[in-house]
Amino acid sequence: MTIAFFSLLIFVVCLAAGCIGALSGLGGGVIIVPVLVLAFGCDIHYAAGASLVSVVATSSGAAAAYLRDGYSNLRIAMFLEIATTSGAIFGSYLAGRLDSRTISIIFGLILIYSAITAYYKKDSRHPAPVGDKLAEKLKLSGTYPEAGEMIAYAPRRVISGFVVMLFAGTLSGLLGIGSGAMKVLALDQIMALPLKVSTTTSNLMIGVTASASSGMYFKHGYIDPALAGPVVLGVVAGSMLGARLLPTIKTAVLRKGFAIVLLVVSLEMIGKGLGGRF
Repeated sequence: MTIAFFSLLIFVVCLAAGCIGALSGLGGGVIIVPVLVLAFGCDIHYAAGASLVSVVATSSGAAAAYLRDGYSNLRIAMFLEIATTSGAIFGSYLAGRLDSRTISIIFGLILIYSAITAYYKKDSRHPAPVGDKLAEKLKLSGTYPEAGEMIAYAPRRVISGFVVMLFAGTLSGLLGIGSGAMKVLALDQIMALPLKVSTTTSNLMIGVTASASSGMYFKHGYIDPALAGPVVLGVVAGSMLGARLLPTIKTAVLRKGFAIVLLVVSLEMIGKGLGGRF
């Protein structure tokens, strides 16, 4: 197989991964890393490094649009980034000291969680009417557009959300994913933000978290431009395609199918880590 054909093949696969990730709301990282490891035989450290670079690229493009449209909450994002960035640096540190088999098992377990999240994820949520005292002190409340009007919301359980974000950042740095499912869990389920605010604010945070992680991966020598190049191009193009297809596809059905695929891949990753395959 020539380098040109190998790069083209990775581009096509990552194009599909980026599209499915955008439609499912979990990002392409949960697909890219296992595909590169299982289908192309890449070391998981290099697969994670390429995935992180692609996360930075896709998040940067979408974040500007979400901020412009009034969905993302910049104050919440910047406050919680203290946790996710610290966790990302720590996770990247661990990645340089754990072997590939251990990381494969951890990744498989996280994929199982992502599959459950994707299967049961709801498409709408009512915002919390009243936030907690810390949210008031930090002025984390905000509004977002919905059906031609601005809906007010206020986050709850800010400290609990901060702790979960620390864990999400650690996973991002360790596994080379945006850890979007974990971030949305903190914002949507724990802090009781509207789903549209949760997903868009999570997208903004993912890019910053991945930037911190990718710097550590580059230091360890785990970012190969020959691999990261076609991955980034494919994921960015796929994410743009997914954004265009989103209004025409029933995302609930797509997420359930995606969850089944994630479950199968998670078993493969765990099996690889244990020295075989399920």
